Amino acid sequence: MTDNYIDEEFSFDRYPKTDNFSLKAWNAADEHILNYLEDNDLFRPNPVIYNDRFGFLTCVLNYLSPVIVISEKSQEKSCRLNMQRNNLKENDERFVTPLASLPGKVDLGIVKLPKSLDLFRLYLDHLSAYLHDDSLVICSFMTRHFTQQILEIANEFFYEFEQSKAWKKSRVLILSKPKKPEPIQITNSIEWREKTFKQYFGVFSAGNIDYATQFLIDNITVKNEDKTVLDLASGNGIIACAVKSKNPDCEINLIDDSFLAVESSKLNLSGEKIFFYFNDTLEDFESDYFDLVISNPPFHFEYENNIEVALSLFNDVVRCLKIDGRFLLVASRHLNYRTHLENIFSKVLTVAENDKFIIYECTKHIIPVV
Repeated sequence: MTDNYIDEEFSFDRYPKTDNFSLKAWNAADEHILNYLEDNDLFRPNPVIYNDRFGFLTCVLNYLSPVIVISEKSQEKSCRLNMQRNNLKENDERFVTPLASLPGKVDLGIVKLPKSLDLFRLYLDHLSAYLHDDSLVICSFMTRHFTQQILEIANEFFYEFEQSKAWKKSRVLILSKPKKPEPIQITNSIEWREKTFKQYFGVFSAGNIDYATQFLIDNITVKNEDKTVLDLASGNGIIACAVKSKNPDCEINLIDDSFLAVESSKLNLSGEKIFFYFNDTLEDFESDYFDLVISNPPFHFEYENNIEVALSLFNDVVRCLKIDGRFLLVASRHLNYRTHLENIFSKVLTVAENDKFIIYECTKHIIPVV
């Protein structure tokens, strides 16, 4: 997709790729930020950009040498791919995580509001130590996603905030006169079955262990011969903890697209033969390696319901499984996973189900035709 911004032509694509051609790599909330910056002559050098999911703002504002705060590996890959697509120079030092230090004082922060408002709070907390009296933070969102809590969170960190008029069903929120709040606690604690699990703001299911994960844990079968295990889309690591309790001697690998999820799992799981990976694909793993892969796979992509990412992971799983290896996953009943799984795996069984969820066991007996 190609468009003109700041008197230049840019070309963008989504990563992960999608077959839904109605989905773009940007929306009106992205464009609204650019319009506001231009109308108010706010193109300040070295802005810090949060939640730029596909690299649109990263590319258009590249001439300002922005700092890009990366929460997902797929976000980083998308930003880099679109920078390469537009022949823009990459600078590894300008990609940082939301738990890392920023390079210096910040004149301008830019935030595409994430779906998780806890994550929005974490972003503002991350910024707050680097703001000065004249710093501005420009946030954007689609109007249908507005809640009063957005303003309540803004008030924790800024004395003044105002909303723009709506434009193409989007708004910008301008935050000024930053407060000097004490650093906040950026983790949640979840009590579950006499254990406490910690996770950073923005990680899936902040207040409790989601019901699909609970259902999966209650129906996990781990065999003595399951020596190599992968927890795919591992979240805070609770599924890996359940596997480890059933087979303490297994090697367990945890992987998640979310940096904050991976760091959360490190708070809850430690010891020998436990390995953590921050990635959105299984490219780190050899073929025919795992005895067991277990997952509560994602089917939300921010506000989008999208199973394309999960289906891509399923194809990756079959490559990494040993012959006779098993893939256990839980899914909502309304997702038509069985049809897709039967095209990928040699055998697909339903091992448990209730009125909301189904647990499938998929087996790799022979090398499938994909």
